[in-house]
Amino acid sequence: MNILVINGSPKGQNSITWQTVNYLEKLHPEHSFVTIHAGQQIKKLERDFSPVIREMEKAELVLFSYPVYTFIAPYQLHRFIELLKESGVDVSGKFATQITTSKHFYDVTAHRYVQDNCCDLGLKYIRGLSADMDDLTVKKGQLEAQNWADHLFWCIKNNYYEPVTTLTVQHTPVMAKVPVVTKEKQGDVVIVTTATETDVSLNAMIDRFRAVLPAATRVVNLNDYPFSGGCLGCFNCAVDGKCIYKDGFDDFLRGQLQTAQAIIYAFAIKDHSMGSRFKLYDDRQFCNGHRTVTMGMPVGYLISGRYSHEANLQMILEGRAQVGGNILAGIATDEADTDNAVNMLAANLSYSLKYKNTQPANFYGVGGMKIFRDLIWQMQGMMKADHKFYKAHGQYDFPQKKPGRMIAMYRVGAMLANPKIKAKMGNNMNEGMLMPYKKVLDSIPDKKEKQ
Repeated sequence: MNILVINGSPKGQNSITWQTVNYLEKLHPEHSFVTIHAGQQIKKLERDFSPVIREMEKAELVLFSYPVYTFIAPYQLHRFIELLKESGVDVSGKFATQITTSKHFYDVTAHRYVQDNCCDLGLKYIRGLSADMDDLTVKKGQLEAQNWADHLFWCIKNNYYEPVTTLTVQHTPVMAKVPVVTKEKQGDVVIVTTATETDVSLNAMIDRFRAVLPAATRVVNLNDYPFSGGCLGCFNCAVDGKCIYKDGFDDFLRGQLQTAQAIIYAFAIKDHSMGSRFKLYDDRQFCNGHRTVTMGMPVGYLISGRYSHEANLQMILEGRAQVGGNILAGIATDEADTDNAVNMLAANLSYSLKYKNTQPANFYGVGGMKIFRDLIWQMQGMMKADHKFYKAHGQYDFPQKKPGRMIAMYRVGAMLANPKIKAKMGNNMNEGMLMPYKKVLDSIPDKKEKQ
C-alpha cells in the first residue's frame, strides 16, 4: 500500500510525533511510506504545491502526523489543508487517518478538525491515534501503536471507515444594519479580526458592534501584521517568555492586545475553524506559555458562517474561554436576526465590563487546567515562567494538599463500612451534609418578614 504521510510539525524530521510513523514503517516493510514535511516546508509549498499533488494521486492512504497546538492542529497544517483544497486535486475515495502526540489537552478537537476536513475532501476517514508525547518510549505505548496500526490496516482491507461528519450547507448571511452614532465613547475594547474586503457581512457586523457598544473600540487586523512565521515549538520562550522570532509579536501582544479591557474576535468560518491566519496568531501566543494572563477579561465573537453546524468549533471557543478564565460575553453570527445577535453581544459585554461577572469553570476549564497544572509541575525546571505564574496564582491545587478533608472522608468511610453505625445514622448523614448550606441560607435576612 502507498502511504503518504503529511507531517504537520514545524520540526520536520525532528518531530516527536513523526517518530511513531517511523516506528510503524519499520514494523510494516510491506507498505511504502512517503513523507512530505508540510509543517517545515509550508512556505515552499505555498509557492509550488505540485509535489503534493503528484504524491496525493499515487497515495492509497493519507496519514496526517502532527503535535496538537492550542486546541487544534498547528497553523502550518491549517495552511496545508487550505492549499490542498484550493489545488483542486481529487482525493475522494482514498483512505485517511491521523497520528498526534500531546498531553491530551483538547486532542479531541484537533482530531475532529482533521476528520471534518477529510470528509470535506471525500476521504474515507479511519479513527486516528492520540498518543502521549512519551508513549513510544514505553512498552505500553509501543503496543498501543501496533494495535492501532493493525486495526487501521484491517479497516482498509474490509473498507470500514467512519461515517461522514460534515454536511454541506449553503450559507446566506443576514446582513447587519449599521446605525449612525456621533457620541464620543470611553474605554478600550479591541476587535481582532482577519476580515478582508470580500467579507462584506463580517465587516457589517463589526461596524454595527462598534456603533452599538457604549465603549470605545479599535480594530486590529491580523492580515496586516508582519508575522515571520508560525510557532516552531522550540521552547525558546519557556524561561523568559521571549519568542525566537524578531518580528516583535510578543511585545505587540502584551502591549497592544492584552492591555485592553476586552477582546472581540471577528472571523469568517473557514475549513471548520477560524482559518489559518487566526491559527497563526493563536500558536504564536505560546510566548505566554501556559499562563492564563488574561484571567477575568471578557471576550466575545463576531462570526460569519454556519456556526450552528460547527459543533467542534463551538467546543473550541468555549474551551478557550474556560481554560483562560475569561468571561465569555457572547457569540454573534450572521445566520439569522444578525442585528439582534450583535446587540445582545454588545449589551452582555457592557454588563461584563461593569460587573466582572466571573463564573466557576465547567468541565472544559477544570479538566484543561488540571492537565496544565500537572504538566507545569513536572516541567518546572524548564518552564520557569509558567511555574512562577502558577505558584503566584495558586494554580497548584493538588488534592493531596487538603489533608484535613481527606482524613474526614476516611472517618465517614469507616462509619459507612460499619453496619450498626450506618443503621443508627439513618438520615443524619444527609442532614449533616446539608448543615454548611443551611448555615449560609440562615445568614440571609428574610425580606418577606420586613415587607
